[in-house]
Amino acid sequence: MPTPTDEPRSGTSDGPVRLLVLGAGNRGGHAYGGWCLEHPDEARVVGIADPNDERRHAVADKHRIAPEYRYAHWRDALAKRGPWDAVVVATPDREHVDPAIRALELGYDILLEKPIAPTPEELDRLATAAKDHPGAITVSHVMRYTPFWLTIRRLLREGRIGELQGIEHAEHIAYWHFAHSYVRGNWHRAETSSPMLLAKACHDLDILRWLVGAPCVAVASFGELRHFRIENAPPGSTERCIDGCAVADTCPYNAERFYVEHLAEHHGPPVSVITTDTSPAGRRRALAETDYGRCVYRMDNDVVDHQTTALQFANGVTASLVVSAFTTQNTRKITLMGSHGQITADKRTGEIRIESFVGARPGVAGVVGAGGPDSETLKVGPQAASGSESVAEAYSGHAGGDAGLMADFTWRIRERRAGRPVEAARSSLEESLESHLVAFAAERARLSGKVEAL
Repeated sequence: MPTPTDEPRSGTSDGPVRLLVLGAGNRGGHAYGGWCLEHPDEARVVGIADPNDERRHAVADKHRIAPEYRYAHWRDALAKRGPWDAVVVATPDREHVDPAIRALELGYDILLEKPIAPTPEELDRLATAAKDHPGAITVSHVMRYTPFWLTIRRLLREGRIGELQGIEHAEHIAYWHFAHSYVRGNWHRAETSSPMLLAKACHDLDILRWLVGAPCVAVASFGELRHFRIENAPPGSTERCIDGCAVADTCPYNAERFYVEHLAEHHGPPVSVITTDTSPAGRRRALAETDYGRCVYRMDNDVVDHQTTALQFANGVTASLVVSAFTTQNTRKITLMGSHGQITADKRTGEIRIESFVGARPGVAGVVGAGGPDSETLKVGPQAASGSESVAEAYSGHAGGDAGLMADFTWRIRERRAGRPVEAARSSLEESLESHLVAFAAERARLSGKVEAL
């Protein structure tokens, strides 16, 4: 099979790809299904499976899916081959492996939402099943498809900072995003989803491996659930934010202020995640009936809210990864340190700054005429938003990654359908396994306090 390429792939030859989408939530219904609505000549959703009747029919109606192809369970949708070319698996984390294996058995190509699997055992089970179907599974490591990360990788390959020595990488989850997803939301308990580092930062572990170009050989990790605990509940706080909480005006995690007031004009995720009725009354009803209205200090969450991981790679490069709930903006920031320069970048602003040591005046204190290194700044991606717009931005397609992934995936399906040779996906299962193995090792290291060798 040809090796993956960084070049974008798209096209509309041979008609649109027909997709079965398993899971009608934010990723399946909004991200991937939404892309199909915007690109009907490239792909169409012709089947949907989701146990939530309201959500299933809401997505099905948008795509005009026939009643017989609206399924309450993925097993019914995959009972036999159907009138679709490929399957999108966007079910909850704990339900990724079984539908993926069944789709492989039926001979389908698969777009698999991350994380691939919640445990090492499940990961191994899927990897074993996929051995006879190389390249059939594309993992939604969407960062590999963004212009931002592709540009950084290109700069490294061009040798713009010499030989890479080390990386400082930080994922700023943002306080509101963490509360939404990892305190009140689907990923608030490891036993029902996966460890936070795997659920949120397998993207980051994957991109570090991709940039370094060598396997990780050792990992250490530190972190815990420190803040979102019952003992930190302020005096006068209540079980729900709408129950007359005495600190509602000063609590940054006030659900009513966030979902009803600040996002009043916004009707997509994260509002559409808590309810399909995004009217003020519908939002307040969700806050009264679902976990999204509960006090963040009184939930049953158990995943860490801040974690620092150190990685050593086979080529001698070292990296640090900080993943934190306690940030204002939802972004990723990275510094790549090379023998002849450095790159600093912020995903939210799209700014990438390349600074070369060559020909630069050392910035030594007290030296007349001293200056910084020669530099160049690139702007890649959209301008940063502010306020409620920044919240919407966080769900607007991973800075082009969702669109790049879908364009590439559907292009390869059309090529294969037409009998033409197909290159491996940039984020194939084979390419993506290592990030998950590192995440599992990091969790073991966090719990044991020891360095884990891979």
